[in-house]
Amino acid sequence: MKAVHINQFGGPENLEIRDVPDPPKPKGSAVLVRVRAAGLNRADLLQRKGLYPAPEGYSTKIPGLEFAGQILEVGDQVGSWEPGDRVMAITAGEAEAELVSVDESLLMSIPERLSYTDAAAIPEAFITAHDAIFTLGELKAGQTLLIHAVASGVGIAAMQMAKQAVATVIGTSRTAEKLARCRELGLDHDIVPGGPRFAEELRSITDGQGADVILDLVGASYFSENLASLAIKGRLILVGLTGGSSAEFDLRTALQKRARIIGTVLRGRSIEEKAEATRNFVEHSMTHIESGSITPVVDKVFAAADVRAAHEYLESDLSFGKVVLEF
Repeated sequence: MKAVHINQFGGPENLEIRDVPDPPKPKGSAVLVRVRAAGLNRADLLQRKGLYPAPEGYSTKIPGLEFAGQILEVGDQVGSWEPGDRVMAITAGEAEAELVSVDESLLMSIPERLSYTDAAAIPEAFITAHDAIFTLGELKAGQTLLIHAVASGVGIAAMQMAKQAVATVIGTSRTAEKLARCRELGLDHDIVPGGPRFAEELRSITDGQGADVILDLVGASYFSENLASLAIKGRLILVGLTGGSSAEFDLRTALQKRARIIGTVLRGRSIEEKAEATRNFVEHSMTHIESGSITPVVDKVFAAADVRAAHEYLESDLSFGKVVLEF
């Protein structure tokens, strides 16, 4: 099969499409899928640079955390899926290839209205967002959610699901243009951080109450302002580290607010944990995706052969929503 291959760690010039061995014939609960499209994530950029190694059992040279495609073969213990089914899923790696093998518990049916490229924009972004804001963040109707990098794939997914849950959503982005597009998708309030500074404006928007849940895809550079922005008993969910990984803060703020600071990552979890996160998302939000009231936002689709250009585009921070590779 052909796959995206990292020849050596570094820039996009080190990527190519290469012939690699096919996955083994599926056994037990394994399912072999013909990949039609794969979502591109910032984790792929980090893996390309040698900064985010794949878990044990997955190639460090073939990136990819999510895909959409059609089942080719199933293992002898698979009971819910058949060859020909259109499916999408998360995986710990190797999704950017013509074939991928995954456990059946991770699969989701692709709604009829969605293309493979639309579906490939769902698994990683939506399951990450759902697990962060609802399972970990315990977001409820009437509460306020602050999303940093709201125009990202995870940010847009979280915003749409939170609005369906009747929460108030405030988003930050470095560009007013992206925030305007998010407004069209339902964003209630927007902030362009300065410095970065956003806590004072957020407190003004919330009449001094602060945010019940903060979904942070930025990291260290926003940490102190995040604490200042939390409501009493607020939950800060740390997902991304584009703004650094080391921060100092006054513990008194966390104590006084009875704050919860929760770090999360999806990739390194066990299959059982990933399957649970997948089920929770499907049960809570899939009907909204089927109806079209929630929809994946695909910014650009690149042919797999143009993977270098896709990486350069995602790295430019110009994207709004997801970048997808088509196989």
